[in-house]
Amino acid sequence: MTYLEQFLDLVAKKEPFVEIILVDARGSTPADSGSKALVTKEGVVWGTVGGGKVEAKAINHSIELLRLGEKKNDFLIWNLQRDVGMTCGGEVKLYFDVHFAKVWEIAVFGAGHVSQSLVPLLLTLDCHVTCVDSRLEWIEKLASHHQLKKLHLATPKDYVTELPSDAFFVLMTQGHATDFPILKEILLQKKGSFIGVIGSKSKKLVLERELREAAVPDEYVERFYCPVGLPIGDSSPAEIAVSITSQLLFCRDQGFSKRGEATMSETCAHLFQGKPESSKV
Repeated sequence: MTYLEQFLDLVAKKEPFVEIILVDARGSTPADSGSKALVTKEGVVWGTVGGGKVEAKAINHSIELLRLGEKKNDFLIWNLQRDVGMTCGGEVKLYFDVHFAKVWEIAVFGAGHVSQSLVPLLLTLDCHVTCVDSRLEWIEKLASHHQLKKLHLATPKDYVTELPSDAFFVLMTQGHATDFPILKEILLQKKGSFIGVIGSKSKKLVLERELREAAVPDEYVERFYCPVGLPIGDSSPAEIAVSITSQLLFCRDQGFSKRGEATMSETCAHLFQGKPESSKV
């Protein structure tokens, strides 16, 4: 794959990445001016800016920029002896260009009837969706899309640790018994700018009670919406999907700048009632 093809592929997927360009190289350096590399949170996916210690330092700096989640472009000048610890006596000037620093990450746990309507609707927005389910047959029903990651896992809660702390979480698995361990894991890991669970008001009371019994601190117990979704529409999967998407958009727009704090926007508080008594999954 060429540089341009890899670049455009990352852009199409809306995957956060850093473009590194070796703008200038003086003296004895491991690469020439104009060398390029593309780095995701997993490391280099294309190219090189010299290999060895200088590239390792550039990769670590790129990953740190992605972790900070800011559109922060850097020009850095490194003396290879003093700043990198190499025996070369040269100097490099590197440009770090951050792309998609803030991607709206939405994690949907459960690929059932409502999810089959919700996920395609979400994919019309500027976001990245991960859908996780223990049922392979339901995951396979979702059409592939460059903004969608489909995961078949025996224990979906194990994937919570892989998701960013500022993700939006929507839980709509087979029912209370399968939603609870995922919800508990999200709260204990202090994740989720938005956490919504499909169900009823009575289900919310049961979940709150069981979370307290599981020693989840009270300040976290109240950090989720159940029923999820605005109180609009009927109980069909399509209209539930619209009501959930509407709530996600509202909370995103009200609290987007504070998502890194993993706290729910106070402006969204009046939406806690959500969809009336909907439990279809």
